[in-house]
Amino acid sequence: MTTAAERAWTKIAEAEQGQPGVSGGTGFGRSAGLRIDGRIYAMLVDGELVVKLPKDRVDTLVAKGGAKRFGHGARVMKEWATLPSGTSRRWKTLVAEAKAFVVTTDR
Repeated sequence: MTTAAERAWTKIAEAEQGQPGVSGGTGFGRSAGLRIDGRIYAMLVDGELVVKLPKDRVDTLVAKGGAKRFGHGARVMKEWATLPSGTSRRWKTLVAEAKAFVVTTDR
């Protein structure tokens, strides 16, 4: 049985993969992820959305509550935010914001 988070992710991922340059696959490790021109911008990790955003935007989301910084292994990543399934109404907007950010950043 799929969870509400998985259903929300699937709906977003299917819409995103219809866009030029976007592909599905994995994020970090085995998590479901979205890439634009090969660069990860969003993924579903343990039922939570993880998105790549500018550091100041992540700081704001964390300060307002409802988001936390994403850690990969022992490292906390300054440009990645984790949002729980209870915030899934905001996921589509944040995924679009993450994609726009990744497209505009240098490799």
